[in-house]
Amino acid sequence: MADKQFDVVVIGGGPGGYIAAIRAAQLGFNVACIDEWKNAKGGPALGGTCTNVGCIPSKALLQSSEHYEHAGKHFADHGIKVEGLGLDVAKMLARKDTVVKQNNDGIQFLFKKNKVASFHGRGSFVKATDAGYEIKVSGASEETIVGQHVIVATGSNARALPGAPFDEENILSNDGALRIGSVPKKLALIGSGVIGLEMGSVWRRLGAEVTVLEALPTFLGAVDEQIAKEAKKAFDKQGLKIELGVKVGEVKSSAKGVSIAYENAKGEAQSLDVDKLIVSIGRVPNTIGLNVEAVGLKLDERGAIVVDDDCKTNLPKVWAIGDVVRGPMLAHKAEEEGVAVAERIAGQHGHVNFNTIPWVIYTSPEIAWVGQTEQQLKASGRAYKAGTFPFLANGRARALGDTTGMVKFLADAATDEILGVHIVGPMASELISEAVVAMEFKASSEDIARICHAHPSLSEATKEAALAVDKRTLNF
Repeated sequence: MADKQFDVVVIGGGPGGYIAAIRAAQLGFNVACIDEWKNAKGGPALGGTCTNVGCIPSKALLQSSEHYEHAGKHFADHGIKVEGLGLDVAKMLARKDTVVKQNNDGIQFLFKKNKVASFHGRGSFVKATDAGYEIKVSGASEETIVGQHVIVATGSNARALPGAPFDEENILSNDGALRIGSVPKKLALIGSGVIGLEMGSVWRRLGAEVTVLEALPTFLGAVDEQIAKEAKKAFDKQGLKIELGVKVGEVKSSAKGVSIAYENAKGEAQSLDVDKLIVSIGRVPNTIGLNVEAVGLKLDERGAIVVDDDCKTNLPKVWAIGDVVRGPMLAHKAEEEGVAVAERIAGQHGHVNFNTIPWVIYTSPEIAWVGQTEQQLKASGRAYKAGTFPFLANGRARALGDTTGMVKFLADAATDEILGVHIVGPMASELISEAVVAMEFKASSEDIARICHAHPSLSEATKEAALAVDKRTLNF
């Protein structure tokens, strides 16, 4: 017999899991959350990949590296003289660790505030019972709990390169990429995904010579083509070397570093010797140790848990959310699914609109978008209008000293409904929210064009791009 009975047991304390647990508790349920992530001292470190080795620490390092680059290259333009500029990587990493701990502690506080029982260890299914599902918690001590409802939020793991497993010393996943102790002279990235580009940006700013090897013939294939070209132009100018259409062969790791054999787009044999290699070729759903066989929980060919539109699995009262199911592997998507599932368990109508989930790449310039790209609209045969506005013509961007990029609107040719908004440039991650709200309310580009935006602000570029759909920009 189990030790503890809960209305809802959440397996995984990442963005999807901890938010699901908190919302379920707010709705009056008796909730437990199981998470196995450990901090340096072996204690609980809630927040999953996002908080511990993903979104949060990478943003901390991006901020630090951006300060360093500004001090070395741009402060002089502002009349600020910097002499004897130095770099303390250990201090930079320590600050990143502090930011992570603040977030870990914040989630722990929220669990106490909302009376969520927290179990530190790995959760796995034991069996289905009349009372729900028995879940074993394997950690420092072993115990069994029972959940009437179970929400699986176990996230994803970095995909390794075949024949070149992660050692987190020379061949790095996102985890190792965040812990490089000194600036490598030469750094290679396999895959030009979000994580790769962000980490490549960090170490390039700090002085590494960075080469990106991408198998696809196009750069950032998921991004609107015009925006991707603008971003690549900026990265090329910064000195980020990007090779497209490559075929990676043997990867050898030794005490000296990493040797990569590959063919370039022309089919010519090449080799690259680097100090460190970051592999960023996607992520795979994490069901390791979940013991899905014990209860017959269904997985698809990718190893993801099979769910319907409401995140229900093939088992009654078992739900799954976030990276471990279909859809984009984004922390905020997992959060929205977590809230929606908690509300569905309570008999409410949880809402997640996949068409208005924003995407962000936190490079410099930042890249953000929501909705459809121009390529997708062309492929579907939908008639559309496009409008763009460059940050070069935005007063606030000039004052910031960062005029790279543009805002792009795509709207239905007949109804003017906004179908997609794409941004490359300063603070794109913040600017995209206006577009998300507009699309959620089925706004037209004219709605945005006629709303008063503060002057001077970067958001004026959004208004001007909306005006450009009707060919009536005011400042360009």
